[in-house]
Amino acid sequence: MRNKLKKVLKNRIFIFVLGGLIFGTVGVCAATYFPSNQVTYDNKASGLESTDVQGAIDELYNACFPPTIIGGDGLLENVDVVTSGDGLYADKYESGRYIYKGKNVNNYVTFNNEKAGWRIISIENDGTIKIIRNSSIGAMAWDSSNNNNWARPASLNTYLNNSYYNILNSTSRSVIVDKYFNAGKVDFAETNLQNTINEENTSKWYGKIGLITASEYARSNTNESQCGNLNKLVYQGQDCGKTTWLVDDTFWWTITSLSDNSYQVMSISSSGGMGVNDQAFVSNFDEVKPVFYLSTEAKITGGNGTQSNPYVISE
Repeated sequence: MRNKLKKVLKNRIFIFVLGGLIFGTVGVCAATYFPSNQVTYDNKASGLESTDVQGAIDELYNACFPPTIIGGDGLLENVDVVTSGDGLYADKYESGRYIYKGKNVNNYVTFNNEKAGWRIISIENDGTIKIIRNSSIGAMAWDSSNNNNWARPASLNTYLNNSYYNILNSTSRSVIVDKYFNAGKVDFAETNLQNTINEENTSKWYGKIGLITASEYARSNTNESQCGNLNKLVYQGQDCGKTTWLVDDTFWWTITSLSDNSYQVMSISSSGGMGVNDQAFVSNFDEVKPVFYLSTEAKITGGNGTQSNPYVISE
């Protein structure tokens, strides 16, 4: 609705007057307009940043009607879906799902009082939003008893869903929902990403906090020719960190186990490739980035998803 209204107004300048009429708790926004070809816009004294007419309309509109985004559908009304470059894409592997791809994407979220401390992985087809912590909560073993079955549960699974969950603030805990996480074992030499997704789907774990899957990491990369499947990420992924937002200077865990043994999982390297060497042994201490789903009742208010002006999660 918001974008449709702005399209209707694009050839006119609206001057919004934010009125303070207090009748109980009622606030009123009044508007008048002039045809844009009759106005010369000068923002020097306006306090706005835009230097063009349409930008001024957008900023004045936002000042009068601050956006409130509720659930995944609401987010989609305010974010353009792209087919190239960096941004929000329709997931071609799962109908009705949207994912962030590329190096520079505006998917930052303030959550648990951590400003821009989280990022949106996907908007799921049921309207829930999947987010990941932008930086690690520390280096830990995936499983201290050297077993790569997440649902057993692995020791990291137990830590995240008990000790870590309990240190989140009450508002944050109230908007995390229990969901199925795909935890099937995969072949790291697989060249077809759909086959990898199918393998991940063969085993599911139900709970609050998990980790990203190997296929989700692959899908975050815009350079599909070099980084679009596990085989490529393992054998030629040394430059894949240049085209995905999901890379930092550490090795960190995914939830996805290897199918050819009981003691390794896929880990993401500092260069952007995927590791199946010593870093992938579950007893190794790699970095941990928690992942969970936000309720469709959660409100994402304010901000535009940039690191300096992130979305804010509230009840």
